[in-house]
Amino acid sequence: MLSQQQLATMLSLQNKMNTKVNDQWLTAGYGYLRAAMVESVEAIEHHGWKWWKAHQKDLPQLQMELVDIWHFALSACIIDYAGDIEAAANAISAQLAQSQPRVQFDGKDYTPDSQSLLDNLELMTGLCAAKRFSVPLFMHIAEQCEMSGEALYRQYVGKNVLNFFRQDHGYKEGSYIKVWHNREDNEHLVEVLATLDINSTHYSDDLYQALKHRYPN
Repeated sequence: MLSQQQLATMLSLQNKMNTKVNDQWLTAGYGYLRAAMVESVEAIEHHGWKWWKAHQKDLPQLQMELVDIWHFALSACIIDYAGDIEAAANAISAQLAQSQPRVQFDGKDYTPDSQSLLDNLELMTGLCAAKRFSVPLFMHIAEQCEMSGEALYRQYVGKNVLNFFRQDHGYKEGSYIKVWHNREDNEHLVEVLATLDINSTHYSDDLYQALKHRYPN
């Protein structure tokens, strides 16, 4: 389960990233749930769905797709509450407090607990196509992908902060150095995340500073 502090941190980071891309993003009309729908379809591909051929579920790729979907879902939620981060965090927290998640779609009730991962991914895809998103459904899918709320938080913040770090250090201009001390920045990120207190109120700032300390001058 995600805490109120974790939700507020992620929503704030998402707002900050979107603003960096376009300071008018709230009213730009971007299709965030369309993007989440596409990522959901890609997750289905990583799961495997073709009954006429052998396949193996790619769990790491599924988890990466979920982190991407979460970026878009948070963006859509911030828009729903006109940029009010606290209200968005409260709304998500209220959804997570549901005792048993139920989803109504196309006049039918669905219980994610009783469905397979593949069926839940398909349901999430349909909801996104209809411009809707169910946080309880998403979190149940994350559990089915062996991803806890803590893991989602860590991976989300890690990817978001690394994107900021790259932009601040010349990624767009082509001067960013991706390989430090014979290792890619993603590898440094994983190491740094393992050393930080996930419950810190300055978690994202601590991460940024740790990356900065390692980055070659």
